[in-house]
Amino acid sequence: MTIEVRGLEKSFKEVRVLRGVDIDVAPGSIFALLGSNGAGKTTLIRILSTLLRPDAGSARVNGFDVVTQAADVRESISLTGQFTAVDQILTGRENLVLAARLRHLRDPGATADDMLGRVSLTEAGGRRAATYSGGMRRRLDIAMSLVGNPPVIFLDEPTTGLDPQGRLEVWQMVRDLAAGGTTVLLTTQYLEEAEQLADRIAILHEGRILVDGTLADLRELLPPAEIEYVEKQPTLEDVFLTLVGGRR
Repeated sequence: MTIEVRGLEKSFKEVRVLRGVDIDVAPGSIFALLGSNGAGKTTLIRILSTLLRPDAGSARVNGFDVVTQAADVRESISLTGQFTAVDQILTGRENLVLAARLRHLRDPGATADDMLGRVSLTEAGGRRAATYSGGMRRRLDIAMSLVGNPPVIFLDEPTTGLDPQGRLEVWQMVRDLAAGGTTVLLTTQYLEEAEQLADRIAILHEGRILVDGTLADLRELLPPAEIEYVEKQPTLEDVFLTLVGGRR
């Protein structure tokens, strides 16, 4: 397993945020962690990315312990939070060159050009990031995270605040990452997002994992659906994306 978590606990003063969390994430898969605000999703991500130390339990990422081998974990991962780390004064290409230099890569310019192509931003690469749409900024942010080809990426609610078109762009990018062998751990509040993307889904509630399995596994927890024949009306999202030319 690329990510292994056993009995993870974390408290902040009197508040127990994580209460014995266990998860396994297979290589090259998309694992979605669902939960409402305050469930502990971001705390778990911060522990896995070595930004917090757990109070109890253990976690390994890419074979490395997050506490005793934190430097090796950081070499193996990238983290994209709810808010982009894009410098809006710089152009898209300049942001990527900066990320490549921070990774001490040999040819930052070539790396930047390659990443712009991967996220379909080549034509916009010379524009300041401040002129980008929300979806474009998020794609640029994820591209910056991918500089150096880390084998594991954490996406903490990556589509928060995006319009339907931007959300679909990010979804396709996440699919492409997994298809290329990157292991993705995704936190989200959006149920449809997990349905569309995840190989496995876990529901975190009040610091505990309630269920963990494939979408089919989770559906089997409920009684079989009754078959009814009804007229299916297009959703508002269908209408919106049809009118603006979005992809489905």
